[in-house]
This record gives sequence, structure tokens and C-alpha cells, in this order.
Amino acid sequence: MQEIADLIHGRIIGDPDFPVTGINEIHMVGPGDLTFVDHPKYYNKALTSNATTILINKEVSPPGGKALIISKKPFDDYVFLVKKFRPFEQAFTSISPSAKIGAGTVIQPGAFIGNHVEIGTNCLIHANVSIYDHSVIGSNVIIHSGSVIGTDAYYYQKRPEGYKKLESCGRVVIEDNVEIGALTTIDKGVSGDTIISRGTKFDNHVQVGHDTYIGKNCLIGAYCAIAGVTRIEDDVLLWAGCLINKDLVIGKGAVLLAGSGTERSLEGGKTYWGIPAIEARKKWKEIATIKQLIDDRQKK
Repeated sequence: MQEIADLIHGRIIGDPDFPVTGINEIHMVGPGDLTFVDHPKYYNKALTSNATTILINKEVSPPGGKALIISKKPFDDYVFLVKKFRPFEQAFTSISPSAKIGAGTVIQPGAFIGNHVEIGTNCLIHANVSIYDHSVIGSNVIIHSGSVIGTDAYYYQKRPEGYKKLESCGRVVIEDNVEIGALTTIDKGVSGDTIISRGTKFDNHVQVGHDTYIGKNCLIGAYCAIAGVTRIEDDVLLWAGCLINKDLVIGKGAVLLAGSGTERSLEGGKTYWGIPAIEARKKWKEIATIKQLIDDRQKK
């Protein structure tokens, strides 16, 4: 921790030899991680989280087993540390020499494979796909033309002078037997991983936000937009044009019919429709009731 404090000119409360083994924003922290907090609303959440080192702008006593680094600008110092330990690496070839590509994988002309990317066996990467640094692709994966894997998280802090970007240092992990439709974008985690699990299939034009988990054998229709830090459990079916807000859980086996949107978590094993999405049968009854009221009024 002393090394970290020296880099950002912070002051330590705790043991200067305290180990820091990772860096994560508050949604993804685990033991050994450093996280940051700069707003009273989130002090308690950070201090009681699984993180063991907290970069904070208030002097408090650290909970047991934790240590603090006092900083005037925790957000800025966190961004500095991300850039220090996961700096941007310029590419000089369309397929980086540091990429690991398995036997039988085909990469079509015009595709870009970034630094430290891992791709398994028997994959098909179509023309003009871009796979950003540190992404991990399993075996038997198909990625169609124009898709972008590993874009930065859409994550900014509002300042009087404008927006300050929270730099991303996470990854995208795509497991075996996944198919990604054309012109899809999957953002990497801010500091953890965005995960697309085994057997899931995407249609075209899908957007997946940072640190989102999509379970096994899901079907994601065209034009779906899934915000960050959301959990889509196994066997979920999202028909075309569904909108999923951030920090939600869509339960196992749930079905959202086309054009649905939700700002709350949904139980698994049910079919939903509408904005806001409710169980489809209830929605149809609502529509039938409204139609009947209109018909009755017209008859009068």
C-alpha cells in the first residue's frame, strides 16, 4: 500500500505494508482489491464492501482487516492507477503478435485482434470485427462482421468543467459455443469482466454494457440494449428491441417479448411484455379492459 500511496501522494491509515492485489470499482470488489469512494452517500457501502483497501476523501477509522488511503480526489487518483497498471498499448498490426489464437480458428480479412487477446479453437471471426486488448474468446465462437468486443465502459463523473471519464481496465470474456450477430457492441468491465456464457446466441445490433453477466443458452434478439452491471441468468429469451436498465437481475428462463423494457429486476420462468414490463397475461388483460371501456363509452 505504501507504493500506491506514494504514486498518488496519499496518506495511509493502517499498515503501509498492507497488500493490494487488485483494483476494482465498488460493484465488483473482492478481498485484496482497492476501490474508491468520494461521496458521502457511498462511504458506508465502500467501507463495508469486500474491498480491503479504500481510497477515500474522508478521514475515518478503517474497519477490521482493512486499510485506507486518504486522497483529495479519489476518482482522479483511481483513474491514474488504472492508467499506470493497465496503460493503453498502441497496435501496429491488424493481428497483434501477443494475441493467442487456437488451432482451426479463421480470421477473415479486415478483422482487428488487439494486444493480449486470447481466442480458442475452431472460431470464425468475420471481416471487420474488432476485438480490443485483453479480451478472451472461447472455442467454437462465431463473431459476425462489424461487431466490436471490448469497448470502454460508458462511465463518467459530472464536473463543473465537463465530464471526467472513469477509465476501463476490465475485460470481455466470451465462453464456448457463443454466436455474436453483426454490428454488436460489448463493453468491457470497468475493472471486472463482462461475461457472455456458454451457448448464448446474439442477433444483430445488440449493445451490452460494462460488467454485465449473461448466462448460458440465452437468446438475445436484434436491437436489444442491456445496461451495465446487469445479470441475465441462464435460458433467458429477449425478443427484438428489449431495453434492460442497469443493476438488474433477469431471472432464469424469463422471456421478454419484443419491444419490452424494464427498470426493475424480473423473476425467472415468466413471460413479460410492455414498458414497464409486466407479466404478459396481465398486460393483455389491461389492454382488453381498456378496449372494453372505450367500446362501452362509444355505445353510449
